[in-house]
Amino acid sequence: MTLLKRSLPALISLFALAAHLAHAAPQAAHRFEIGEDAFLLDGRPFQIRCGELHAARVPREYWDHRLQMIRAMGLNTVCAYMFWNMHEPRPDEFNWSGQADIAEFCRLAQKHGLWVILRPGPYACAEWEMGGLPWWLLHDPDMRLRSTYPGFMEPARRYLREVGRVLGPLQVTRGGPILMVQVENEYGFYGKDAAYMAAMHKAMLDAGFDVPLFGCNPRQHLRNGLVPELFQVVNFGSDPAGGFKALREIQSEGPLMCGEFYPGWFDTWGAPHHRGDAAKYLADLKYMLEARASFSIYMAHGGSTFGFWSGCDRPFKPDTSSYDYDAPISENGATTEKFFLTRELMRKHLLPGETIPEPPSANPVQTFAPVAAQVAPLFKNLPPPAAANAPAPLNLETLNQPRGCILYRVTLPAGPPATLTAKAIADFGFVFLDGKRIGVMDRRYASTTIDIPARDKESTLDILVEAIGRINFGQEMHDRKGLAGPVLLRPKDAGNGNAKAKAQELSGWQIHSLPFYDEQLAVLHYETATGGESALPAFWRATVTLPSQADTWLDMRNWGKGVLWINGHCLGRFWNIGPTQTMYVPGPWLRAGENEIIIFDLLGPETPQIAGLATPILDQLRPALDFARNLKRAHVPALEGAKPVWTGAFPQGAKPVEIRFNKPVRGRYFCIESLDAHDGKPGAAIAEIELLDDNGAPHPIDGWHVVYADSEERLAEDGAADNALDGQSTSHWHTEYTENSPAHPHRLIIDLVRPRKISGFRYVPRQGDDKATGRIKNARVYVGDSLVRKQ
Repeated sequence: MTLLKRSLPALISLFALAAHLAHAAPQAAHRFEIGEDAFLLDGRPFQIRCGELHAARVPREYWDHRLQMIRAMGLNTVCAYMFWNMHEPRPDEFNWSGQADIAEFCRLAQKHGLWVILRPGPYACAEWEMGGLPWWLLHDPDMRLRSTYPGFMEPARRYLREVGRVLGPLQVTRGGPILMVQVENEYGFYGKDAAYMAAMHKAMLDAGFDVPLFGCNPRQHLRNGLVPELFQVVNFGSDPAGGFKALREIQSEGPLMCGEFYPGWFDTWGAPHHRGDAAKYLADLKYMLEARASFSIYMAHGGSTFGFWSGCDRPFKPDTSSYDYDAPISENGATTEKFFLTRELMRKHLLPGETIPEPPSANPVQTFAPVAAQVAPLFKNLPPPAAANAPAPLNLETLNQPRGCILYRVTLPAGPPATLTAKAIADFGFVFLDGKRIGVMDRRYASTTIDIPARDKESTLDILVEAIGRINFGQEMHDRKGLAGPVLLRPKDAGNGNAKAKAQELSGWQIHSLPFYDEQLAVLHYETATGGESALPAFWRATVTLPSQADTWLDMRNWGKGVLWINGHCLGRFWNIGPTQTMYVPGPWLRAGENEIIIFDLLGPETPQIAGLATPILDQLRPALDFARNLKRAHVPALEGAKPVWTGAFPQGAKPVEIRFNKPVRGRYFCIESLDAHDGKPGAAIAEIELLDDNGAPHPIDGWHVVYADSEERLAEDGAADNALDGQSTSHWHTEYTENSPAHPHRLIIDLVRPRKISGFRYVPRQGDDKATGRIKNARVYVGDSLVRKQ
């Protein structure tokens, strides 16, 4: 099957497009095909100027407005992810209404003169819960996501058949706006199984899609899982020349296209708000426009990840509910400087006779003064147990719970001070003894041990686990939530505080499921706050009377960590560590009159009141409020006497480098030591590190974390050390350079949780052009069981 000349019936010319799309009547079909060096629309070269916009991240009432903004930015196409878990919340029960009415979204795009590129998955990523895959797949203990495993392929095919039923009539072949449909998403990062990608390709054809199909990957993963008959595009955030060169190495003909071009980046809790370099973004866009290459700006408008849909980046970096992305169109749909600069650039590259409409009017904004809240303490409002006298903790999936929190309660006997240790926590475990918080288990740092004080009588131990969103990228998406046993209670030696050898496995668990369904919120009993509730998990309710249905931003700086609803709409998650300190409230979700706000706060507020602001706060970090602040630097290197398993030099440039050791080595810790950099400067940077198993395949990194980095740049950019494990070559670890500029050597040490056999590693340099700083030249690598010690 050739990539070229996949013809579709032709009925109208390109230049009649705008007039046809302006009418609500059924549209005539078009011919869209992949030519030798260009996309062809009705036989004429067509440059796709596309922007990504997710219907699920914009209130349905604002779809019309946001699509007008896309068109006014000078774009001719909108790219739309679909999220399987939104459309099939339970097996074989499909949802195509309300926020999930993607067919209406496509019809509105057509109304405003926009073509559509559809990306239905089944996997999406997009910083969305489990990458868009439904949580109920994890009911199967043998589940192998994104593979030919029948337990995955059969429901994936069923979903795609349903997508074809609903959206097939909206293809250009049938008078709709859908030009192209993507098969899977960036599979080359996840695996190399071409048979799986071929099966996904066939499933899309079987679903009734007859427009051109395509796949996408970052430049360094284009060859993985490659199916020759599937057209390919490349994703990058910089260096379009390098990206298109890599694409040509695997696809010698056909139009060039960047499937995801990044004007900014997403945010994670505890890291600075990301801002893209506008000048560089515009220069790269200009390059693509002049090269007649097509592109999709990811994101043109990010919006908000409402509800419980925000995911987690690797290794475990929870994503904020704000998905502003520093996109040209802001989170609330407003114009920005980047919007107008993009619009002016597009104006210079329009097709003959094409015009750009003016942007629609901005939506109104309102504020309101602080209002006080009543409280419903969680421990006074627990639902009946979902399990009683369980021999071990059960995870959310076993209890058929898709999201939220779960409370594990057990009785401890009287006894001396002890150490409580769980096998694992997903994701945060707030530990209470007789109603008083005594510690927090924290997945970010694989911290699952809590000191238990002496007890002169039986005591109630509660572990309230927050599941903050399943990982959306990499093998780690097999992300089951809750407390993992065995949970051990080990008495301490009263003399020196050391733990004795004998430990008791705790059993007889009472488990309360807290999925935060509407019916659960409706039966809460509120009371006037007295002040003693502020340090305990609780629901809080406030009412505010407003004059109109205008947008506002809720000021969350008084609050701790949790989830918020307004008039029954879940706005998402908040966390006082930042960077986001506000929550966007769309005007259509408010009422002229009384409005109800419900806040579930795990930590408790400083002051139980909330106000509405006129502008967002997207970049205010407060690390002193992080309950894990003392865990971040608990270890230092212990390389004395250790021998490197590899010493060598990396070549200049941005290409990934794979190093194989002379023989496999085994150890719990991996340390890379930078001795100097190609630019001759004192800094070091790493985009990605992957460790290879016996077969040369990357090890899954579930539970891995950076246990030591000698410095991180956190002011001028997000140079966090965890970025070296997040699977995103666009991000990177960078040593500090703003306030201090420490010299080489620089060390990054990764805790692999348990000893692993390692045959080598894959190093991805910081991406960008030749001016990118910190690319390591000479380095040493160590593997062992004792490369760090506690401070």
